[in-house]
Amino acid sequence: MATAAIVGAGVMGTAVAWPLSDNGHQVRLVGTHLDKEIIASCKEKYFHPRLKRELPRNVTPYYLEEIGQALEGVDFIVSGVNSLGVRWIGRTLAPYVKPVAKIIGVTKGLEAGADGELVILPEVLRSELPAEVRGQVRLAAIGGPCIAGELAGRRQSCVYFGSRDLELAQWLAGIFRTDYYHVQPTAEITALELAVALKNAYALGVGLAAGLLSRAGGVDDAGAYMHNTAAALFARGTTEIHKILSMMDAHPDFAFGLPGAGDLFVTCQGGRSVTLGRLLGEGRSYAEAKELLKGETLESALVIEQMGKALPQLEARGLLRPQDMPFMHALIEVVVLGKPLKLDFEKLFAA
Repeated sequence: MATAAIVGAGVMGTAVAWPLSDNGHQVRLVGTHLDKEIIASCKEKYFHPRLKRELPRNVTPYYLEEIGQALEGVDFIVSGVNSLGVRWIGRTLAPYVKPVAKIIGVTKGLEAGADGELVILPEVLRSELPAEVRGQVRLAAIGGPCIAGELAGRRQSCVYFGSRDLELAQWLAGIFRTDYYHVQPTAEITALELAVALKNAYALGVGLAAGLLSRAGGVDDAGAYMHNTAAALFARGTTEIHKILSMMDAHPDFAFGLPGAGDLFVTCQGGRSVTLGRLLGEGRSYAEAKELLKGETLESALVIEQMGKALPQLEARGLLRPQDMPFMHALIEVVVLGKPLKLDFEKLFAA
């Protein structure tokens, strides 16, 4: 049996403790500086207040101040922070990470590099590790349609574990896989990570339809919604993910599989991304919508902001044409440039 340390006691980081525990592995759950109340509840009541569940057996909670003890002798580490915490967790792990360390992340996001290249978050984390171990640490990532509360409820869930080191992805898949958590290992980590990051942006885009419906007066007397609109935006989102993956020489079919269409579908079922889209669709500015969602990590907007940095450079270099990404450009205009929402449906599907 293995011993794992999960650093980050939010819902997704903690949820992966269920399959690990069910397989008999020991789990050390380490809270960040933002998780003190969660860890207090876990220590005192063995109850996770955000997942609203008792912790599974084999889980021991730790405050961040106890991280040295929690990481001692572990077989691998789970990075359970959100995209804003990826550089933080790299720096936090730096004093403890050995060259043979294995780290798998649940985080969804990307960063724009200096010349517009798209950098996946495992590589962002790697960049914060000490130079003497940076190239030797083995990194992996989880991607696919998986709501934390459903995983903790042992609902059927299907995901990919990606790593450039396929043997690592296969080993980790064997550690986590249960009769309800179905894991496919892949070496296509770039395709996996870009697809699951971009789907957050496009989930916001699909959420615009609900706002447009509200602005139009809601469902009419004959029961007409805006499912047609939402479906068109969903389809355009997967198409643009495909274009990005193709440009990056990453596996383009992931756009239409679990990491792209699958994860986009589940994200569109509710949550921060579609709520933000609804508010923007109603005609609110991004600043107004952000204020209404104060305290939430708006990862969809963070991805759009990074794409706002990357796209002009990628187009200037001839790697993409402006007409390749009309939906993303529309999202950038609203979120980054603060312009009123304008969707040209003819333009969306003319590319």
